[in-house]
Amino acid sequence: MRLATWNINSIRTRVSRAVDFAVREDIDVLAFQEIKCKPEQFPYEPFEAAGYHVEAHGLNQWNGVAIASRLPITDVRTSFAGQPGFAKGHEGPDAPLEARALGVMVDGVRVWSLYVPNGRALGDEHYTYKLHWLEALRTATAAELAANPELPLALVGDFNIIPFDHDNGDPSIVEGVSTHVSPAEREAFFALEKAGVTDVVRPLIPEGFTYWDYQRLKFPRNEGIRIDFVLGSRTFAEAVTGASIHRDERKGEQPSDHVPVVVDIDRGDEDDDNLPMIFA
Repeated sequence: MRLATWNINSIRTRVSRAVDFAVREDIDVLAFQEIKCKPEQFPYEPFEAAGYHVEAHGLNQWNGVAIASRLPITDVRTSFAGQPGFAKGHEGPDAPLEARALGVMVDGVRVWSLYVPNGRALGDEHYTYKLHWLEALRTATAAELAANPELPLALVGDFNIIPFDHDNGDPSIVEGVSTHVSPAEREAFFALEKAGVTDVVRPLIPEGFTYWDYQRLKFPRNEGIRIDFVLGSRTFAEAVTGASIHRDERKGEQPSDHVPVVVDIDRGDEDDDNLPMIFA
């Protein structure tokens, strides 16, 4: 299986790029973030013509997540357990949920396409929401893996966190001033490891950015940041055989400000006892 994640920054604007990439790179499952449309507005036809089925979750012109797959999709979930909601000036458990999470089963793998809240500014209520959201994700992930320790599970998407200093090539993002690099956000990211998932791309690609702002020539200057990840459970991580960050997708006409991150997974061979049979 070849799995990819991509914050597409409006699927209707970049549908041709998305389908072309999926076909050219032989992607089996492609998780999108920031589709910026409702399910009834999603451009399904080009994906279906290319052999993909799409599940989409969007509530308005903001946020939104989707998963396109050449393999059958089952057990679709549009939120994880305990996922908090948000509305400006609206606190409490009844705050409306945003379209930031979509979970499916594909060929025995639980895949979550996630668009973690941005945080906006240190001290902003959206920053507090971001931390609550990440804590709920950690709790839900830990519970799912405790119930099924052998589950191949992947949390993929735009985490809006820069885990390490060398992941930050943007001089305008400064610890103590900016979101994405605050100790609390980084702690929340690393807490996911305690829940049972690890970054499966970094061991293969230690350095490299996944996002460059459109402004101030950030891409030509390579002033990017690394905020898009594939976090996998132990069973998933053991099956990863390769990874790639597709920097060239930031080039050309109407690119997203993010680029795809891809992992290859070896499902094994039923006729060879020496190969891992990890997927149910």
